[in-house]
Amino acid sequence: MNFNVITLFPDMVKHTLSFGVIGKAIENGLVTISYINPRDFAENKHGRVDDKPFGGGPGMVMMYDPLKRALKNIENKGHAGDVVFLSPQGKELKQSVCNDLAKKNTLTLVCGRYEGIDQRFVDECVDQEISIGDYVISGGEVAACVVIDTVVRQIKGVLGDDESAMTDSFMNGMLGFPQYTRSDLLGQSGVPEVLLSGHHQAISAWREKQAAELTKLKRPDLLVGTSEGKKASHVPRRNE
Repeated sequence: MNFNVITLFPDMVKHTLSFGVIGKAIENGLVTISYINPRDFAENKHGRVDDKPFGGGPGMVMMYDPLKRALKNIENKGHAGDVVFLSPQGKELKQSVCNDLAKKNTLTLVCGRYEGIDQRFVDECVDQEISIGDYVISGGEVAACVVIDTVVRQIKGVLGDDESAMTDSFMNGMLGFPQYTRSDLLGQSGVPEVLLSGHHQAISAWREKQAAELTKLKRPDLLVGTSEGKKASHVPRRNE
């Protein structure tokens, strides 16, 4: 899969994505990421990429021209794919959104800064806006890293076991089930017996039940509109 990241701070994104399974995916050629800095396409005297907003107000706004030229450069070299602007005005990033993005061959992520970017670029060039949550961060770089991480882990060969992504929380609309592993201090104390039984069908049933119960307890909102959701309000909370 291919990503183009339009950002004023390419090293920030590149460094963040260099660790763990995402970093290995890049090293192994399973994903390619190109970094495009709008400053390289600023043709004004001082190489500026921002200016004061029309109508007045605090802060600065990223200018249309450098962003447009940066995107045109991507298109001239190949396919830009869907252009995604990381924006607080975008739809919330949920697993279903990540699943849809993972079906694309190429994505171009636009990282805003300052008070935002010229709306004319959004109207003309952006296919969709995505927000990682109802809070404010200093720029779209962190959000771009989140999007890339959630998408890349679904690519075949990125994780040690391709089934790992399919059992992640939210993939089937529920949280994940509890996990246990070896402990020299605790031994097998506290580990549910079914997990030590070797009975795969029983283990699968236990995990499914645990995932449902945890979702009802901790995130009943995920079950809204489902038959399980109607029962969620009757599940005792920890403090009850």
